[in-house]
Amino acid sequence: MKLILLGAPGAGKGTVAKLLTAIDGSVQISTGDILRGAVQAGTDLGKEAEGYMKRGDLVPDSLIMGIMEKRLQEPDCAKGFLLDGFPRTIPQAEALTALLKKLNITLDMVASIDVPRDVIFDRLCTRRTCTNPSCQAIYNTKSNPTKVEGICDKCGSPAIQREDETQEAIAHRLDTYNEKTAPLAGFYEKAGLLKSIVGTSSDVVVDAIKKQLGL
Repeated sequence: MKLILLGAPGAGKGTVAKLLTAIDGSVQISTGDILRGAVQAGTDLGKEAEGYMKRGDLVPDSLIMGIMEKRLQEPDCAKGFLLDGFPRTIPQAEALTALLKKLNITLDMVASIDVPRDVIFDRLCTRRTCTNPSCQAIYNTKSNPTKVEGICDKCGSPAIQREDETQEAIAHRLDTYNEKTAPLAGFYEKAGLLKSIVGTSSDVVVDAIKKQLGL
C-alpha cells in the first residue's frame, strides 16, 4: 500500500500507521521521527531543524523534500509506504506530487483521520515518549503508564513529556495545523484520492482503511 495519513497532531496517525504496516510489510515514514533522529544525532540537518521544532513551527520545505526524496528511494520502500504527518502544506503536497511522478510512484489513497480537538488535547498532554532514538516507545499517564514513573519499560531510558506537548505548544500546533494543513483535504479531494475517516479508536480507523483498499 502507498498511503498518506492526514490528521491533526494526536489524531493517532502513528498508531494507525504501525497497525497498517504490520499487514503487508510496507514502511511507516514519519518526517517527525526522521527529524527528531537527526536532532539527537546532531547532524547539520538536525541542527537546522531543531530551532523550528522547539518553537512548534514547520521545518522549511527545502529541508523536508530533500529528506523525502532520499527516503522514498531506500530499498525498504519497495514493498509500500505510509507517509505519516507529511505533507503538511499545499506547497509540500505539490512538491510531493511532482516528486512521486519523477520517481514513478502512484498513491493508493489519502486517509484523513478526524478526531475532536478536546480528545487530542487530552491525549497529547498525557503522552510520554522514550528519549532513546532507537526505541521511542510511547506511553500515556492515564491509559498506558510506564511501570516505573518516567522510565521506559522497554529499554530503561527516561520517558518524558516532549517540549512540543505542553498545553501551550499543543494549542499552537493545532492552530498551525488548522491554518496550514487542514486545506490539504481539499487538495487531495480534487485529485480524487481523499477518504475521510471519523474515529477515535485506531482499530476502527484501520478497519475503514482496509475496507477502502479491499484488504
